[in-house]
Amino acid sequence: MPTRQNWFEGWRLFALLSLTLLALSIWIAGMRAFEVEGVRMVIRFTARTSLLLFCLAFAGAALARLWPNAWTRWLRRNRRYLGVSFAASHAIHAVAILAFAIMDPIGYAAATSIASYIFGGIGYAFIIAMTATSFDRTAAAIGARAWRRLHLTGGYYLLFQFMVSFGKRIPDMPLYALFLIPLIAVFALRMIAMAPRAQAPARAR
Repeated sequence: MPTRQNWFEGWRLFALLSLTLLALSIWIAGMRAFEVEGVRMVIRFTARTSLLLFCLAFAGAALARLWPNAWTRWLRRNRRYLGVSFAASHAIHAVAILAFAIMDPIGYAAATSIASYIFGGIGYAFIIAMTATSFDRTAAAIGARAWRRLHLTGGYYLLFQFMVSFGKRIPDMPLYALFLIPLIAVFALRMIAMAPRAQAPARAR
């Protein structure tokens, strides 16, 4: 029996989230007449939407394992599409950063550093690789073991990168500490979810 399609499952979910993020980003930039401040608002907005989508995708399997219910099963079922939506959010983020660099080179130079280029570049490399292998054909091409290593390594690297990116703003803006809560929660959930597997490796998933 074919699965009923709706806008909250699979690639339709990805399309809905991506188009919504794009529309909101254009609206936010338009609020400031597409000038530098509007672009910087888009950068901040997409950093936060990327954080949310990443946390949902990376915590999906752990939540479904620890608290199986309709919502966590939906989360696990759609974690691929949430992950690709995260990549779309971060692509908009990258476009906004590029626009900032072109429109205000001096302000951009003051807001960046060599470290941000290096570690941010590694993060984007992981995002591209993880997105490219989020399709059945490409995932099969690299094999299950390599796929798991890539997505685990990339996931934890991005978790760390988010912690650094938001954490370094805490001294100037203490409320940024709130953004660390979901990241710490995701890490804790994954560690807790791994424990039963270690204790009972033969148990079927």
